[in-house]
Amino acid sequence: MTVNQHLTTFHGMNVMTFPEETTEAWRPPAEPVAWRLAIEPWDGDESFPELWDRFMSTVDPSTVTAVVIGQWAEPGDDIRSAIVIERILQARDKMPALTGIFLGDMISEENEISWIEQSDVTPLLENLPALTELGIRGGDGLVLKPVRHTNLRTLIIETGGLPREVVSAVAQCDFPALRALRLWLGVHEYGGNWRPEDLEPLLAGAKFPSLCELGLQNSDKQDKVCELVADSAVVRQLTTLDLSMGVLTDKGGEHLLSLTHLTNLDLTHHYLSKEMRKQILQTLPPAGVRVILDDPQEPDHYDGEPYYYTAVAE
Repeated sequence: MTVNQHLTTFHGMNVMTFPEETTEAWRPPAEPVAWRLAIEPWDGDESFPELWDRFMSTVDPSTVTAVVIGQWAEPGDDIRSAIVIERILQARDKMPALTGIFLGDMISEENEISWIEQSDVTPLLENLPALTELGIRGGDGLVLKPVRHTNLRTLIIETGGLPREVVSAVAQCDFPALRALRLWLGVHEYGGNWRPEDLEPLLAGAKFPSLCELGLQNSDKQDKVCELVADSAVVRQLTTLDLSMGVLTDKGGEHLLSLTHLTNLDLTHHYLSKEMRKQILQTLPPAGVRVILDDPQEPDHYDGEPYYYTAVAE
């Protein structure tokens, strides 16, 4: 989980922050890097459009393979990620090597995940056919429409609450090359209002024939997620299943005991009892499954009622 720190690697490269100031003597590194672009929201005088223009005039855009976008406006200014998407698309002919984009590399000290002001990201997939990796953080205002993209291999959407329209759209997309998909489903309070039927096209697997790594994470309905995945067609083609960060109890754990074909199963941040953990470890690792059971949780109690929390919400 990277929500508490900026990305240090992306798209198979180290991340390098484009400097606040560039002199004539400044030169980009010789080795390929993923360029991080972010304004200084409280101390800086440069707007994101100004930062982007300086980047494009300083670095040879034809060599840019990946960009990691951090803060693009002051928090609360109601400036959405469309300001970034527009500039990427305007420059697409100058950036033929661009195959990786991460949109929203912000940590809580800068902007809480559920307050990151996203927008419609569909144009990135519609207009960048060479894109192979897309990462998005933040669900507020996030829009995605069903689309076909033949080269996308990795899609990651990290939220404290993923709108059901986006869950449904992802499930209806046609991604024949997609190998890794991670969705932080989140909690209802912050927009995570998905329903089981929204996931059905994804779990059927037909539109995702290459998928081998699936993360359905950070959900307050993680037990239901386990039930849906365990009974799905797509799970049989997976090697890695990530069900971490959510409210996973013994009810959900029961559904995982049959998944002996997996190579990796991540259940980090869970509410499984010691007995269920023991049962999982006696069943899955002997079959060759690497199980991660880190960060066990205990519910809080108020007036005799238990309360459970996902790893990331606000």
